[in-house]
Amino acid sequence: MMGRVLSVLVLLYALGFALFAVTLPTPLTQARRTDGVVVPTGGPGRIERGLAVVERGEAKRMLVTGVDPDVRPGELAAANGAPRRLFRCCVDLGHEAVDTRSNADETADWVRRNRYRSVRLVTSNWHMARAAMELRHALGNSIEIVPDPVVGSPGFALLFGEYNKYVVRGIVMRLGIDL
Repeated sequence: MMGRVLSVLVLLYALGFALFAVTLPTPLTQARRTDGVVVPTGGPGRIERGLAVVERGEAKRMLVTGVDPDVRPGELAAANGAPRRLFRCCVDLGHEAVDTRSNADETADWVRRNRYRSVRLVTSNWHMARAAMELRHALGNSIEIVPDPVVGSPGFALLFGEYNKYVVRGIVMRLGIDL
């Protein structure tokens, strides 16, 4: 009996991973306005996509969360081929976050401080499920979160690791454990 239960759990876990891997989200294909856009550091194409959103007028401001404390706006602008004026007017750098959970907390503070009602989340497609889950947890249900993933090509190890983090963090949240 216990063997069957364990087998069913392993099967459900494997099917969950397969579903996670084959249903990675795709980028928004049509213009969508939000109050702000948030970009956690850590993957290629994220900052560029966020800057493009601001330049198109689809968001008022952008938060880049998880930025190294030694990095300055001008350096980030140069590294991303963006005009410094865009960083001066419309980009905030968050230096407090060190992981996905603290990215969400830093973002929630920024959203509340700016009194935003909607935020576009730009991160890698393989990271979107957990990042959105953490952000929803930090913001509650009153703020609209619009996922806009950057398509990546994660290897098996990265994807499997992310799935495990997503599952474990989801369980921890549902149990109400504050780690």
